[in-house]
Amino acid sequence: MGILFPHASAAFSVGVTPALALLLFATFLAIPLAKLWESLRNIRFLAAICFVNFLLVPVIAFFLTRFISSHSVLVVGVLLVLLAPCVDYVIVFTRAAGGAHEQLLTATPVLMLLQILLLPLYLNWFTGGDLLTSMNLRPFVEAFTVLILIPLLAAALVQILAQRFMPVAIIEDVMDLLMVPFMMLVLFLVIASQVFSVGTSLSQLAFVVPIYVAFLALMGVLGGWLAKLFKLEPRAQRAVVFSGATRNSLVVLPLALAMPPGYEFVPAVVVCQTIVEIIGMLAYTRLVPKLVPISG
Repeated sequence: MGILFPHASAAFSVGVTPALALLLFATFLAIPLAKLWESLRNIRFLAAICFVNFLLVPVIAFFLTRFISSHSVLVVGVLLVLLAPCVDYVIVFTRAAGGAHEQLLTATPVLMLLQILLLPLYLNWFTGGDLLTSMNLRPFVEAFTVLILIPLLAAALVQILAQRFMPVAIIEDVMDLLMVPFMMLVLFLVIASQVFSVGTSLSQLAFVVPIYVAFLALMGVLGGWLAKLFKLEPRAQRAVVFSGATRNSLVVLPLALAMPPGYEFVPAVVVCQTIVEIIGMLAYTRLVPKLVPISG
């Protein structure tokens, strides 16, 4: 659709944020609040998630971008997307692979807050410039409010009200069924709105595709290894692997669009990662259960 109707890309992009907010609302609503609070107290899991995303991933991202160090705009785009852990469709893919998606769900506010704080610092440090002073962080804060805070509070309110009028399990089951269609809608809108600009820049994006593929391969191995070091149960190990491999391309896209002059190509670099990652996630849903088996 994006290739056939390139002039409709703006119309497709308008629906991305509402669709993504709807997906996260359904995701939050599918998990009982009691389970959310119980999982949030799982300090070992949160420590593993944070270690992988904010210590291991930055090191890997830094060294992978050394291969394109002569292309400063590409470096900024790759770092922007690789340094931000996913907080949306990673939950759906984790669930599809039999991972502890409910534990990963409780970590989403923590992951989002930490990346808001650390992403500008890492980005400025790794690029060795004054990028931080010229960046507009308002779109990132707005994305956190619209995509995480509001859906989370709305889901909590619905669950509280539903306890008086109907079994909460009915709502949870309905939203559980709707998560995959909502995810399909999000991916359709993102790709349809950006694929034409990506297609016209393939010669430049050819430099970053191997980096994204290498990142997925490395995080599949290293993420699983570190999850075992933290002595997590198999389902939680799978969740850590998916969290380390999936990136927050949909949420950082507004930040990429708000980059200062000279960085207009960054959004295409970010969306290119989304396309590579979706293909990688299809492979992950098959490979991760084999790499991290659940006995019994």
